[in-house]
Amino acid sequence: MTQTERHASHPSAVEEVEVRLPPEPRSTSLFVVGHAPRRRGLIILLSVLGGFLLTVVWSAEFVDQTIGDNVANTLLGHDAKQTPISGVVAGVIFAFVSGVAGTFTACNVAAFGALAPLAGTSGSRLGRFLAPLRPLGWMAVGMIAVSALYGAIVGLVGTSMPQFSTAPNTPGSLSPRSIQSMVVFGAIGLIMLYLGLAALKVVPDPFARISRRFPNAPLIFMGVLIAGFLIGRPFPLFRQMFRDAAESGNPLYGAAAFSLQSIGNIVIMAVLFLLLAWFAGSRLQTWFAARPSRLAATIAVAFLVAGAFTFLYWDVRLLARREIIPWYPTAPWA
Repeated sequence: MTQTERHASHPSAVEEVEVRLPPEPRSTSLFVVGHAPRRRGLIILLSVLGGFLLTVVWSAEFVDQTIGDNVANTLLGHDAKQTPISGVVAGVIFAFVSGVAGTFTACNVAAFGALAPLAGTSGSRLGRFLAPLRPLGWMAVGMIAVSALYGAIVGLVGTSMPQFSTAPNTPGSLSPRSIQSMVVFGAIGLIMLYLGLAALKVVPDPFARISRRFPNAPLIFMGVLIAGFLIGRPFPLFRQMFRDAAESGNPLYGAAAFSLQSIGNIVIMAVLFLLLAWFAGSRLQTWFAARPSRLAATIAVAFLVAGAFTFLYWDVRLLARREIIPWYPTAPWA
């Protein structure tokens, strides 16, 4: 019997072995990509620690007064706080300018970083410059919808809302205005913490189902969060605009003013985002493609740092400033 015949007489000697590889990880939404990074516990710990340290060194007086007031005074050409808002045209201009001036307030810090990974596009420089306009546009949809609705409500009933009050905060108690800020920013901070954990695949992706039909839903929701800053914002220039819109009794004016305030909030962020895409878009894409888990880690860190900062600053540190809890660590200048 030949060697071939011997093999033929024993068909089990040559068998096909089917090897099933595990399925390739896939994205479930824009902010939850397929690959989760290693050492997720360390990423969470360091990100939350970074958000906490930011609350320790953050100086609201410096950001609101030294930066915010000077920017508004320069753009308007007069003292923004001391000059009354005269008329609808002056009001909408003041709304936009005060929004730009409030870009770097503690309310807005959470908006930075979450969109940076979206700047990683390839192609020509013009293509890299135009590509980010799409996510910015979808974010503006959610932002303008919420800010316009809230502004219309302020135009109708704003004089009876907590943000209309100018009563000073007293030690040992919380004013209705402070309670509103704590509730709104506490919720926003917790939502961002959850999104950071979802990006690491520690918790389920909240956008997994809706993203199958509406891929841009996470961007619209991000715009909703940014507009939500207006609902709790204690920034003095914003409260000045709030009172003017409330006293006007005009819901259309309120909607326009609040929409422009939100747009002003993201103008500088949008410019930085476009510049990042223009100068570093292809390099970012190459860096993320070399190890896909880097994209998940970047998104997670952005949300976790912003969420921890927002919750701790507006809920825990605020209680210490009102002397309701005994102590919260702060830098000498803060």
